[in-house]
Amino acid sequence: MMKVSEAIRQRRAVKAFDPTHRIREDEIEALMQLVKLSPTAFNIQNWRFVLAEDPALRQQLRDAAWGQAQVTDASLLFVLTADLKAWEKAPKRYWRDAAAPVQEAILPMLDGYYRGRDAVQRDEAMRSCGIAAQTLMLAAQEMGYDSCPMDGFDFDAVARLIQLPSDHVIAMFVAVGKAAQPAHPRSGPLALDEIVVRNRFVVA
Repeated sequence: MMKVSEAIRQRRAVKAFDPTHRIREDEIEALMQLVKLSPTAFNIQNWRFVLAEDPALRQQLRDAAWGQAQVTDASLLFVLTADLKAWEKAPKRYWRDAAAPVQEAILPMLDGYYRGRDAVQRDEAMRSCGIAAQTLMLAAQEMGYDSCPMDGFDFDAVARLIQLPSDHVIAMFVAVGKAAQPAHPRSGPLALDEIVVRNRFVVA
């Protein structure tokens, strides 16, 4: 079993995948059972994972991604989307196993936090999908697969191709499969003292 720290170190954005490799259905199930444990605010589970399996659709998505080969060559291609209105769609189901006092406290908070706040709803969608994407990539790494997060595509064209509902947004693609060649070496991670701010920024 691969340690999380090792999966983090090994995960790279692979660009060249083996187009002949297939991932079994039970592996997809195991992968997504892990991904759905990703945290979301108020447990609204607002991500929706579009698994593009149809070869014709995959080619159209590749065209919308300006010909990037990983879109068709990876074993799996996920379009990570989110339901902006998940917070108001039968929200009691997100807390159905919680004690009654917890439900009575949480459910009114959902409405108060999201209603009429479109930017908050969109920000929440992107946060949720970003966390889920990392879970997806690390879980795939542990299973012996490689991945590539992508936002280099025509979002409007992809929305049309997957028939995205009007109250949903697209966050990114994640391709998963077997690397046909290794990723390029890491190209310049910044030093910790440049990225870690202790307490507050220093104003010049």
